[in-house]
Amino acid sequence: MSNNEEIIDELEKSYWAEIETIMNYLAHSVNLDGVKADIIKKSLAADVNEELNHAQMLAKRIKELGGVTPGSKKFKAHQEELQPLEDTTDVISIVYNVIQVEEEAIRQYKRIIKLCEAKDYVTQDLAVRLLADEESHKSEFESYLKEFRH
Repeated sequence: MSNNEEIIDELEKSYWAEIETIMNYLAHSVNLDGVKADIIKKSLAADVNEELNHAQMLAKRIKELGGVTPGSKKFKAHQEELQPLEDTTDVISIVYNVIQVEEEAIRQYKRIIKLCEAKDYVTQDLAVRLLADEESHKSEFESYLKEFRH
């Protein structure tokens, strides 16, 4: 596998993770119920737009590297932990699960950063920017968790 092919493969993994996150955050931003749910619903709804922006940047970079942004037939879901719950008032579980998904995104962007070291500074820079956003999302949801515990 050539260097570009390996980078494109990792970018596609990130692209699909962002698309799946959009679907799940959108669902939770609508489905959650209860007094504690309002702030989480608003935060997830705002994050949908941020994650879409991430997917768009990843798609553009895939194309710039000579790849083709995949279509829906290639999509395979992986985020079991973020599926809608029967109990739509279980906000704390959703917060925990969002943190897990953000941690996986952080690990993935760190993989891309390492893969691109001294090979592809443009993709590395993109991964660094996306990593910063994911770390910020994680921190935000960790702060919600602290509040819910009290």
